[in-house]
Amino acid sequence: MDKLKMHTPNKAEENFKKLAALFPNAVTETIDENGEVVRAIDKDVLMQEISCTVVDGKEERYQFTWPDKKKSILLANAPINKTLRPVREDETVPTGADSEGKPYCSSGSVNFDTTENLYIEGDNLEVLKLLQETYLGKIKMIYIDPPYNTGNDFVYEDNFAQSTAEYMANSGQFDAEGNRLLKNLDSNGRFHTDWLNMIYPRLKVAKDLLSEDGVIFISIDDVEVSNLRKICDDAFGADNFVANLIWQKKFSRSNDSTYFSTMHDHILCYCKANLYSSENGWKIGLLPRGNEIPVGYANPDNDPRGPWTSVVLSAKSGSDSLLYEITTPSGRKVVPPSGRFWSCSQETFKKWNNDNRIWFGANGDGSPRKKTFLSEVQSGLRPNTLLLQADVGHNQEGKQETKKLFDDIGVFDGPKPVRLLKTLAVIANLKDDDIVMDFFSGSATTAHAVMQLNAEDGGHRKFIMVQLPEETDEKSEAYKAGYKNICEIGKERIRRAARKIKEEKPDAKFDGGFRVLKCDTSNMKDVYYSPADFDMNLLDMMADNIKEDRTPEDLLFQVMLDLGVELSSKIEESTIAGKKVFDVADGFLIACFDKDVNDETIKAIAQKQPYYFVMRDSSLASDSVATNFEQIFATYSPDTVRKVL
Repeated sequence: MDKLKMHTPNKAEENFKKLAALFPNAVTETIDENGEVVRAIDKDVLMQEISCTVVDGKEERYQFTWPDKKKSILLANAPINKTLRPVREDETVPTGADSEGKPYCSSGSVNFDTTENLYIEGDNLEVLKLLQETYLGKIKMIYIDPPYNTGNDFVYEDNFAQSTAEYMANSGQFDAEGNRLLKNLDSNGRFHTDWLNMIYPRLKVAKDLLSEDGVIFISIDDVEVSNLRKICDDAFGADNFVANLIWQKKFSRSNDSTYFSTMHDHILCYCKANLYSSENGWKIGLLPRGNEIPVGYANPDNDPRGPWTSVVLSAKSGSDSLLYEITTPSGRKVVPPSGRFWSCSQETFKKWNNDNRIWFGANGDGSPRKKTFLSEVQSGLRPNTLLLQADVGHNQEGKQETKKLFDDIGVFDGPKPVRLLKTLAVIANLKDDDIVMDFFSGSATTAHAVMQLNAEDGGHRKFIMVQLPEETDEKSEAYKAGYKNICEIGKERIRRAARKIKEEKPDAKFDGGFRVLKCDTSNMKDVYYSPADFDMNLLDMMADNIKEDRTPEDLLFQVMLDLGVELSSKIEESTIAGKKVFDVADGFLIACFDKDVNDETIKAIAQKQPYYFVMRDSSLASDSVATNFEQIFATYSPDTVRKVL
């Protein structure tokens, strides 16, 4: 059996292998910074193999760069040795109170066994890397509202060599006394650089998660919009830029502004592939018309097909067959204007006229025009790049929505209105089972909007929320209300929003639950010993390479990540010959992590014929069971892929 690798892909290594396969003569050896001999790509040979011009060194070229851009690219490609650990429902009452009467919230999942939604706690770059294989090309829409870099924003320090404690200490969240810091002040010489180094690798990884017909929306203000546009051109391709949407976030003027009263934010829209380059590229969704009749449509003849508009029946070019005489209802005979032709054949004209699709004016004496009915054109409205607050909401609406959910407590600054996210979801052209991701989820407005849409139209769209558990300020309303970090706010917002939607639409069927997963170190032990340290007792201790505090379900989710099984998949537990067995996605994956597994258990699992079977390396009860293992699977399920931890 093969061992699972239990870490994320090394994108740089994968790219090296692709180049080596294409140009084997370009593979060479060199000395790295540690004095070790390593394989490398000979740039000079590679240049000779490439037929196009290759720019080298400081040759002038069009590009967008900044200090540490190379580091950001390496960071996006570098593997990490982490996992996602499940957190089931707990007994904490979401609206309860502690012994002092202070409200508190649950930290666990809602409907863990049945929900298809995910709420993931952790650094979003780490999480995105962990999701690379499982959700590669599966996300239809991404919406993010990253830090705007106003001078007080949280800037991630991406150093995967640090422990969790070290990371929290060095990330800029707290100073030595435990006080929260103001991050990335505009006096910082790396003010823009630090923000660019934060956002770039996250977008690089996020692109791979988008489906071919997927789209990403990114909220930003004027400070970094120009840089973000260039970064997105680099990450997604300039050809895949769709629009810069202008959202009217305010409805009242700020007369105390130094210059202009800023009324807007930007929402950059990029697709994974456009329709010009791929027939499977992103197709924009149309907005509902409502009851309004568009300008230019009317029904002066009371046509039962409803409102219509008309177009001239003549064209600039044509053949002699299109130069025929038409008699109007008034008896007047008309021909095309000089130098023009009728736009249809005489036979087609007779067909349209008999179907009351030709309009000769109210008195029946005008030149013929063809009727186009509103009911026969596209069913919706093409979105505008200007998103007015009257249509999609404003920042005060978003704030009031959240306060109402939290008993008039202002638990979050600057949440986006649900109407804005619903509008973007419609524009994204989401289908029934599509996945929506927000990896700066904050107060989880995106999750709220997805549930609202599903309740309104009966859809089954799923969401993945990702949020760093950044602690709330002790002086904030959120902290005083019992919410110690932003994740607790987001999870509670989803719980309360689901209840509110159910109250307002008691007959609606939608998924109001979510599985909570927390990013953590790998389940596997990291052990490093010199040869002199080894003895027989140590070997016995190392026979089990699983950390002592990890549960079988922890192991299962790391296996699901490694094998690319969706983390929302149905999981069923059973006991076979006294051993706990997990059945994931109706037999696609079966796993057993108990010790001393015997032939009876192995045979029962093989008879289920799973696509994958996974167990511990040291799980088999005896040498005879190990000997029989392969024979049992060869007999009952020879095609099953067997893996060990």
